[in-house]
Amino acid sequence: MDRSVLLGISASTFVSLILLFYQFSSASANAEGDALNALKTNLADPNNVLQSWDPTLVNPCTWSHITCNSNNLVTRVDLGNANLSGKLVPQLGQLPSLQYLELYSNNISGRIPSELGNLTNLVSLDLYLNSLSGHIPDTLGNLQRLRFLRLNNNSLTGRIPMSLTTIQPLQVLDLSNNRLTGRIPVNGSFSFFTPLSFANNPLAPLPVSPPPPLSPIPPSSSPVGAWQETIHFL
Repeated sequence: MDRSVLLGISASTFVSLILLFYQFSSASANAEGDALNALKTNLADPNNVLQSWDPTLVNPCTWSHITCNSNNLVTRVDLGNANLSGKLVPQLGQLPSLQYLELYSNNISGRIPSELGNLTNLVSLDLYLNSLSGHIPDTLGNLQRLRFLRLNNNSLTGRIPMSLTTIQPLQVLDLSNNRLTGRIPVNGSFSFFTPLSFANNPLAPLPVSPPPPLSPIPPSSSPVGAWQETIHFL
């Protein structure tokens, strides 16, 4: 085959690969935009903080309160204290690069979607000071990079999932001021948390650790006895 033909085929293949990569990246970005737009649709936004969330754009990286990485994938959603109400949506689990989900201090109600367990790059999940109800999903135990989990001041019920104790990087945990019941896990990462993390819930109290055994006091030599032995010797 003529060399120029081969070069033409190679160039054509290279261009096709570039276009395929671009289409894949755009599709991923559009999927994330669709997921965030589903959240917007389910939230009441009296202060118009989501006004820039335009689903017709190529990706959501220019939207307010959204941060993306160099690959145009969403890494942060910062909507704390935004006077939002409504419900969370399962589509939030379609943000694979998300590290920070900040939705604290709003009036969001309903359940925590189990699909949040798909956000395996999540570092911080802050849903405190809302009106969330229902159980804490067992799937949150899949968030093995999570360092901050704050679900306090909601109306969550049921038991604390044992799966959460397997999250070794967990540094901050606050489940206080809910309606959680049952026993407080004390194994795994939960062994480091104090009762403050679970305060104001109808939970069984943490078991009281027995005091450490007293060490026996070694007998001390009596100076009187030593004096008597000296007199006897004389």
